[in-house]
Amino acid sequence: MERTLSDRLLDPVAALGRSAIGLLRGIGAIALFALEAISHLVRPPFYGRLFLKAFVEIAWFSLPVVALTALFTGMVLALQSYTGFARFNAEGAVANVVVLSITRELGPVLAGLMVAGRIGAAFAAEIGTMRVTDQIDALSTLSTNPMKYLVAPRLLAGTLAMPLLVVVADTLGVMGGWLIGTQQLGFGSGAYLKSTFDFLQLWDVVSGLIKAAVFGFVITLMGCWAGYHSGGGAQGVGRATTSAVVASSILILALDYILTAVLFSR
Repeated sequence: MERTLSDRLLDPVAALGRSAIGLLRGIGAIALFALEAISHLVRPPFYGRLFLKAFVEIAWFSLPVVALTALFTGMVLALQSYTGFARFNAEGAVANVVVLSITRELGPVLAGLMVAGRIGAAFAAEIGTMRVTDQIDALSTLSTNPMKYLVAPRLLAGTLAMPLLVVVADTLGVMGGWLIGTQQLGFGSGAYLKSTFDFLQLWDVVSGLIKAAVFGFVITLMGCWAGYHSGGGAQGVGRATTSAVVASSILILALDYILTAVLFSR
């Protein structure tokens, strides 16, 4: 039967509708997955050893890459700020811009992206391998809830570890700006530090830590979700790893805008 012109014109609309429904279905499934994992955190038993293992994996082993990223970001930010402000004879604002940018935005966002590339991929690969080798089904056979054993401890560890990493990132980012400012741009050490601490407010740091906790939750959630629902052997694990990193990175950037709008709306 020949299709009419109206049918052909409605094909893009139907495809858009199917995509929208699929997106909403995926968001709902992830939300239910997160709620189930959170519910297991408040119900015994709690696997403390698995929590500590995940916490060390996130906080300690991610520290070098986060520290280096923050340090060089602070250094570059100081150089670029000085170059721009020199056109308006406002070089004295370099310290203010560095500390505000690092604590509010660059510290949590860059740390989140680095951890997403490392931890999100690691969790997705680990849990995905357990899925395709039937180890998750074996946990259920042994009367161990996979969500409580695999997902809940990691979610809590990610939520608590990310703010600690961001504290380090903030400190090293500001230190990088101070290092360039005093050694290359001619600022006095005391004057630079005084300008930094006079301009910095507690809410700037707290808002960054709130973002960090949200980013940590999202990174571990997407890593666990992608791994838990992977399939298709080694290729499926590879796809799960990629999707976990991509989804975490996009969500970090999107949530950064939303949280900034909410936290600084006043």
